[in-house]
Amino acid sequence: MNNALDGKVALVTGGSRGIGAAVALRLAEEGADVALTFQRSQQRAEGVVDQIKTAGRRAVAVRADSADPAAVVDAVDQVAGEWGRFDILVNNAGAFLLNPLEELSLDEFEQTVAVNVRAPFVATQAAVRHMSAGGRIINIGSNVAERAVFPGFSLYAMSKTALIGLTKALGRELGGRAITVNLVNPGATDTELNPADGPNAETINGFTALGHYADPADVAAAVAFLAGPDGRYITGATINVDGGFTI
Repeated sequence: MNNALDGKVALVTGGSRGIGAAVALRLAEEGADVALTFQRSQQRAEGVVDQIKTAGRRAVAVRADSADPAAVVDAVDQVAGEWGRFDILVNNAGAFLLNPLEELSLDEFEQTVAVNVRAPFVATQAAVRHMSAGGRIINIGSNVAERAVFPGFSLYAMSKTALIGLTKALGRELGGRAITVNLVNPGATDTELNPADGPNAETINGFTALGHYADPADVAAAVAFLAGPDGRYITGATINVDGGFTI
């Protein structure tokens, strides 16, 4: 029995930890060969690569700063060149910076927009040059794009809201080529940056219908569905994996 993504090649940006690592591992479980980018921790990235290889799939980690557009494009081109095809792009890498409006600097603005908006744009632009019919582009956003309940989220929420427009417009533009573009908005997810037993967890849980954090695997499952054959007729959509935070 074949896996849903047998023979496919995927790239997950920011795939060395958290949601990105979970997505990379899930795509590999579904049969894909998976490349991932990382910025700092090569050891952690190689750990994910080793797990993918243990599962019998090809894997590689590429150092690329998502704030550097040339590095993002080079990562896409490297994967396509070395593996001979490019089927799935998951724009996961993100900058998460919280501060009151008056304390945000222009440099922080530029960095956040560079990573959260420009990088998905240029990565997608590079990826579609290599994609054929059936290609998948999946952006990872945030539920705060639809509901910001705490102060200090203005910059981050703005940057993630931009992905809604990008996803819808690209879904329309690339539909004729049978390439789908979708957005997954995670809510509070149990990662190092926002652990489920952290100091604000009880308050955050109170805003969700299900009353608890997601596991990174929950987000990865939504990505795998959109990347697979069962997601072929979904494009321009936003899927909230947030336990009912936005309802």
